[in-house]
Amino acid sequence: MDKEFIKKYENKQPNWGFNGLGYITYKRTYARPVVGESRVEEWHETVERCVDWLIKTHKEMHIKMDARYYEELYEAVFYLKANFSGRMLWQAGTETVDKLGGASLCNCWAVVCDCKESFLSAFDYLMLGGGVGYNIQQQHVGRLPWIKEGVHISHTRSKDAQFIVPDSREGWVATLDKILTSFFETGESFTYSTILVRPYGEPIGGFGGTASGPEPLIKGMNKIIDIIQARAGGSLRPIDALDIMNCIGELVVAGNVRRSAQIALGDVSDLEFLHAKDWSKGNIPNHRAMSNNTVVCNDITELPDVFWEGYNGNGEPYGLINLGLIRKKGRLEDNHRTDPDAIATNPCAEISLSPSKNDGGAESCNLCEIYLNNLKDDKEFKRVALLMYPVVKTIAMLPYHRKETAKIVAANLRLGMGLTGIVQRPDLVKSDVLTTVYQSIERADKKFSAENGVPESIKLTTVKPSGTLSLLGGATPGVHPAYSRYYIRRIRMSSTDSLIKLCKEAGHHIEFVKKFDGTEDVTTVVVEFPVELDKGVVIAEEMTAVKQLELHKHMQQHWADNQVSVTVYYKKEELKGIKTWLAQNYNDSVKTVSFLLHTEHGFDQAPYEEISSGKYRKLMETIKPIKFPEKVEEATLAEGVECVTGSCPVR
Repeated sequence: MDKEFIKKYENKQPNWGFNGLGYITYKRTYARPVVGESRVEEWHETVERCVDWLIKTHKEMHIKMDARYYEELYEAVFYLKANFSGRMLWQAGTETVDKLGGASLCNCWAVVCDCKESFLSAFDYLMLGGGVGYNIQQQHVGRLPWIKEGVHISHTRSKDAQFIVPDSREGWVATLDKILTSFFETGESFTYSTILVRPYGEPIGGFGGTASGPEPLIKGMNKIIDIIQARAGGSLRPIDALDIMNCIGELVVAGNVRRSAQIALGDVSDLEFLHAKDWSKGNIPNHRAMSNNTVVCNDITELPDVFWEGYNGNGEPYGLINLGLIRKKGRLEDNHRTDPDAIATNPCAEISLSPSKNDGGAESCNLCEIYLNNLKDDKEFKRVALLMYPVVKTIAMLPYHRKETAKIVAANLRLGMGLTGIVQRPDLVKSDVLTTVYQSIERADKKFSAENGVPESIKLTTVKPSGTLSLLGGATPGVHPAYSRYYIRRIRMSSTDSLIKLCKEAGHHIEFVKKFDGTEDVTTVVVEFPVELDKGVVIAEEMTAVKQLELHKHMQQHWADNQVSVTVYYKKEELKGIKTWLAQNYNDSVKTVSFLLHTEHGFDQAPYEEISSGKYRKLMETIKPIKFPEKVEEATLAEGVECVTGSCPVR
């Protein structure tokens, strides 16, 4: 970009959200180290890096855009009227993008668990810092090969092992490949060694952060081996596929270099799946914290009573997904943009995906965000949407490092243009405004696709949970109301993150993460930020569960041709009303929905905790503004909260 243009922004800041928490979140999550200097980026530099990458990519792909377009895009993002995906904010302009293409810029992926390659694809994409959805319905898991008997696999620190694990992401995936090949195909036993894997704390090139050492890999592979060996001579069950995927996620996050987000889609009649996270029964493995679990239900009358057992605070309440409606409809008011091959979703379920069968091909979700709360009017809404469209379309057109994925992405070119701050701007979510902007995106896609010789996108729009990016711009997350007028916002960081010291000095409460079994994860901490919202912001207490469901239905009707991801806050006494509403609306109006008790939900260290005004004032007496030094060490990849339940990654 023109340096004189950039200079106008060097000493400016946007209106960061939530008493500066937006700026803190940006600094610890998206600001990259500045080459040749002992500091990380400021916002104007991050936006410049992203737009520069887009300019370079457009030149390489022979995509012609007016020079003024890039300046208008820069301005819209700088002032937080819109934003790139968290992945793009972190990765754009790095060598990783040159190496992996779109895989490094897309948030999430999905696979169907019907072959060995599905687990390998999931491992690969989780190692890249994305989230993974996976379908473990019996009709798919039943296609997996029977487990060979007599297979013995063990780790040794000797250099004479039969397999030496390479010190790379690909090397870790290759280890799982060899294990699954032995159990599914050859029946051969072997030993493996991790002598080449760099020790804990050493820097990792490319992606950034520091190494976890070999221990998480060894521990994770041992757990996976035990799960599979228990089924020797038979076949894996859906619950086994769930546990294998969860163990993969657990070992990925163990070093705090990457975050893991997962969603598991299971059968409505699978009781083992329905009880997988019922902590009232005890002995729930810690690794099951890695996934949101959601029931595939195309007809609400098929939902068993056991589904509701976790809704009284004794377990994690599962979500619902209506694959039948997803395949049949785009926006509910339209009769086009059908999705007949959709079989899974990303971890927050706002994007339907159609991973290929029998080869582990994973389709990606490709997102951006529009901050309705920061827009002047409907004209600016339309203008900003048309500025963001070429960004996500370009990412969909990139090469992808896994050929099975490249084929699916190129065929669908699926986009997810999201909205956030929805309850803050009722004037911008009227049906006629949403339809006008949506149709302008459709026209832009038709024109852009024809000019560049690619298919039109199968889907265009969505509403995602938008936890972390919404923090930057002061928006209520996605379709959700604000949690409460006063609350504690918890954010997870690596225990080695350089920002921990700054937060501690500023007076923020910090503690280790607590696992399902009550033990502490000393590699990860939770930092607490007290928040006060203006009286004009709509809070959950002012919206009943049914009102939240009605808004969700409205946005599915008039905006999202993918899905509207929502976690409906409810009170126990509202369950009867929720069931009645679902009975009347679910089959034809709900693609996906999840629920969370506003209080008494049973979660330790929940992302949000309501507090009184008195407690807020007392907490603020000891908290000072965080002072960022001129020289800041590179922070490791911290876990933000994209989902309301705290499961999705930020990069």
